[in-house]
Amino acid sequence: MRLVLGEDLALLRDGLIRLLEASGFDVVACADNGPDLKAALIEQRPDVAVVDVRMPPNHTDDGLRAAIEARGVVPRLPVLVLSQYVEPLYARELLSDGAGAVGYLLKDRVFDVAQFVEAVRRVASGGTAMDPEVIAELLTGRSRHRSLDSLSPREREVLALMAEGRSNSAIAAQLYVSQKAVAKHISGIFIKLGLHLSDSDNRRVLAVLAYLGS
Repeated sequence: MRLVLGEDLALLRDGLIRLLEASGFDVVACADNGPDLKAALIEQRPDVAVVDVRMPPNHTDDGLRAAIEARGVVPRLPVLVLSQYVEPLYARELLSDGAGAVGYLLKDRVFDVAQFVEAVRRVASGGTAMDPEVIAELLTGRSRHRSLDSLSPREREVLALMAEGRSNSAIAAQLYVSQKAVAKHISGIFIKLGLHLSDSDNRRVLAVLAYLGS
């Protein structure tokens, strides 16, 4: 799996390269600033990108901007963003195109290698990988979309766990219910959100994006 890495801190960048390559990824390009990252993403068109939000030259949102602009040229380019802190505005911008194949993790999650690698693979496959703290921050103090008002408390729990990237079996274990019950809740979520079966759309991703973007 071809991967482009955007990280300006040399020690962290080298550590991530070793971790990712040991996990089977082919790191085809690295960039330590926004403009070079954007160029690498467009040129390489990788299977997935791992990008730090704050990079030179401005040390604000240069990494994220590069990723968003690259997705404008390469639609649905899978991007997993790493950030030191929860920054809701950046997370919303990443989700704004509604295309999926995105993730937003706090850098602390990198220390859990298995969780981090799983998140990279999930984003590469077109899914979402949102840090629980990011989800909580996105939802705090915000009004929900009308279509979400019809969801039951249990359906909201299931959808929140879906947003974290949990599988049906993982959700069942977390909520102490059967996988059949989880599948039933997810089916209800799709119906209430108006997400009908389609060959081109991933309803699971669309449901998560509706939840996070509401």
